[in-house]
Amino acid sequence: MSVGTGGAHSALRARDVRGTSASRPDEGTDPQAGTGVDSDDLPDGLVVADEHGRVICFNAAAARITAVPADRALGRRLETALPLEDLEGRRWWQLTDPYGGLAIRNGQPERNLLLPGGREVLVAARYVRTRPTGPVRRVVVSLRDTEARRRTERSHAELIATVAHELRSPLTSVKGFTATLLAKWERFTDDQKKLMLETVDADADRVTRLIAELLDISRIDSGRLEVRRQPVDMGAAVGRHIQAYVASGQPADRFLLRIEQPLPALWADPDKVDQVLSNLIENAVRHGEGTVTIDVAPSVSPRERADEEGPASAVTSVTVSDEGTGIPEESMNRVFTRFWRGSKRGGTGLGLYIVKGIVEAHGGTITVGRAPGGGAEFRFTLPVGTPAYLL
Repeated sequence: MSVGTGGAHSALRARDVRGTSASRPDEGTDPQAGTGVDSDDLPDGLVVADEHGRVICFNAAAARITAVPADRALGRRLETALPLEDLEGRRWWQLTDPYGGLAIRNGQPERNLLLPGGREVLVAARYVRTRPTGPVRRVVVSLRDTEARRRTERSHAELIATVAHELRSPLTSVKGFTATLLAKWERFTDDQKKLMLETVDADADRVTRLIAELLDISRIDSGRLEVRRQPVDMGAAVGRHIQAYVASGQPADRFLLRIEQPLPALWADPDKVDQVLSNLIENAVRHGEGTVTIDVAPSVSPRERADEEGPASAVTSVTVSDEGTGIPEESMNRVFTRFWRGSKRGGTGLGLYIVKGIVEAHGGTITVGRAPGGGAEFRFTLPVGTPAYLL
């Protein structure tokens, strides 16, 4: 709901804020009256005071946030109906002085303030004047609960704690082995030195991966994940990952790669496609059992398939499945959230969150379900075709 700046005609009428405001008989006709807007429908708290500083609107959200019934607030002085203090315990209305302060000021930016009892609330204020530097005709205050922001802060704190815990182990190992080698180099055989240096190298790679995950999380959350599209042979990319697992000791017959030809030309970021494949195949190998099956096939976008009148959108579909116990039904809607680790501990729990962000940055989709063999089945699609900037 908007508040105008045209003197008496800018007033909030009772019919616009039904049940939570008081009107004056000389307020005229409000141009907003025909909109049928009810302040109680607003998700944020709304408090409005008139030119005398008395509350004429106190909506349901304001009553919920402040725990003050609307009928107790209406008609009272603003500073009495809404007693606010800053984080240093100073009375906010005395500090800001909306009616007697600087005539060029038109409001207060959102900030954290305290309600009686110490409850935090986000408050912003707008001073409505009839003309620049004129007297204040209305003070419009918005109130927001801090719970959503606190959830975000808790998520960030959990991310920091998780990554700090994961970094501590490899860094402790690196520090221990390097300190030992520096202090007692001559006492170790070449084989012992080689083993310790290989451990240091592996732990350094682990730290590098964790830092890369942090950067990916930051870019995904801020919408700045860059995709550098190039031609990608999906079948060959999957084959390289299988060969790497076989070379590291996994039996070759544990993997089944099925490619449906011909595959359409796929333009994607090869490094990020490798990141997606690495995560999904590693999950199947580490947490699954039996044969790990990877199917690569041409398909059409599920969203386009439902629209029979629109043109079909070609995609490349990749499905990774195993024959283990699978993911419990009640957990499937949390698989792509931060810190989800399933029934087994280990890792940061960020891998599948990053995978989803990468796939969606390409304009694709990813789903999880139960494989025919009973294990977990992850399926992602990437749109194909030459990027517009190359046409």
